[in-house]
Amino acid sequence: MKVSEFRLAVDEEFGEPQGRVLVAELVIDELGGRTAEQALSGGVPAGEVWAALCRANEVPRERWHGRGRPVHH
Repeated sequence: MKVSEFRLAVDEEFGEPQGRVLVAELVIDELGGRTAEQALSGGVPAGEVWAALCRANEVPRERWHGRGRPVHH
């Protein structure tokens, strides 16, 4: 997952305003007590950050994959 895909996935799952707050402010133990933004800046792969954010917010597992990817019709 690219960072751009991560950001799109966050917007799709949480909505843009809430998603931005979660990424910037929610401290996630699984990410070493960092926010998603800090983890991304620290070099943690976007896919790992996405999975940690999903777990922290109890997003159903079936919605973890495929988010943030372009839909081809």
